[in-house]
Amino acid sequence: MSVPRLVVAAPSSGSGKTTVATGLMAAFAARGLAVSPHKVGPDYIDPGYHALATGRPGRNLDAYLCGPELIAPLFAHGARGCDLAVVEGVMGLYDGAAGEGELASTAQVAKLLRAPVVLVVDASAQSRSVAALVHGFASFDPEVRLGGVILNKVGSDRHEAMLRDALEESGVPVLGVLRRAPQVETPARHLGLVPVAERGPAAVEAVAAMGAQVAQGCDLEALMALARGAGPLADSPWTPAPARPDGGAARPVVAVAGGPAFTFSYAENTELLVAAGAEVVTFDPLRDEHLPERCAGLVVGGGFPEVYVAELAANEVLRKAVAELAASGAPVAAECAGLLYLCRELDGAPMCGVLDASARMSGRLTLGYRDAVAVSDSVLAGAGTRMRGHEFHRTVVEPGAGAGAAWGFRTPERRLEGFVRGNVHASYLHTHWASEPGVGRRFVERCRTP
Repeated sequence: MSVPRLVVAAPSSGSGKTTVATGLMAAFAARGLAVSPHKVGPDYIDPGYHALATGRPGRNLDAYLCGPELIAPLFAHGARGCDLAVVEGVMGLYDGAAGEGELASTAQVAKLLRAPVVLVVDASAQSRSVAALVHGFASFDPEVRLGGVILNKVGSDRHEAMLRDALEESGVPVLGVLRRAPQVETPARHLGLVPVAERGPAAVEAVAAMGAQVAQGCDLEALMALARGAGPLADSPWTPAPARPDGGAARPVVAVAGGPAFTFSYAENTELLVAAGAEVVTFDPLRDEHLPERCAGLVVGGGFPEVYVAELAANEVLRKAVAELAASGAPVAAECAGLLYLCRELDGAPMCGVLDASARMSGRLTLGYRDAVAVSDSVLAGAGTRMRGHEFHRTVVEPGAGAGAAWGFRTPERRLEGFVRGNVHASYLHTHWASEPGVGRRFVERCRTP
């Protein structure tokens, strides 16, 4: 596979990766190119902006969740038939999973994809020092090909000239210069950027502004030439197709929560459900009073129910329908926000009451990768199944009785987490099902015979 591709990285978070990566996607898409958007790491929010810029699903490339061996196949799956792929990095270029060396870093993904890196540097508070910074990043790992620099937050023509002079002897070309531009800034809150689905037309305008800024300030021809220099990939594209056809078995309807309150999902998870034989129907718990017709299973992913707690509580008809579906024995899988929605209450407001548990906001951020083992048989995995996941929340759940744990985390304290009760699996852990395709097949089979 030889799709032209670029990895957009930075020395640290806050340098402007999302603005530049999304802007590049939008600028090239405006030229009529089919652009494949990708994001290193477990983040769900940035891919929403990528999808808006390109009209294609934003896809994650996480070497911790899925393993390094799946990075190139997942990339090839998403980028098939495209003219260009843009991969936004995570944190700093060489930052990965804590204590795991380069694992899950942008640098590792760039090497696995044989892709050149464009370094976005926040130059707002430096001049000649930029040369030392770029030299360090270019020489730290000889296997990482640093193909160019985009200087961000440049203050003036004089500032730009000083930066260009400093970089002239570095051997790393300047491929773009972006001035400070408040109109492209994206609002943030307790868990990062505000998702696209919550911003409506404002998100469309912001992405258009990013594209215009990048088109004006960057050398798109030089960037495309750099992308075309990426080495070929021998890996076959990942496929969600099951190893065995279902033989024409019934297609159960699986309802998947969406809308502004539940925006966190990996595209491959849904593709695995469909490939396993499900008819996937999306619904919005904020507005829809009924689950989809013939609903045989329910998936509620992550998002921000705490922001919409009043609206979710007010939709009493749907809350009762969810509780009745779970009571009937239909499979229910919930992650993070979905876990909160299944509780009795969230910050004192009534939720679905599927679980005898109470959730509330807290001042503490829980964040990090987890190496997990299923401790109970469930609709997602048999006991003993090992999966890797990611936690990211500022809430706590105080459990009642009547449910077993979902996961045991392979940490020194061997912490138990989540709930398994009948055919309900609810947990804080975000998982990427491509790492364990049997999860999707198992869930759909349980929907056929709950």
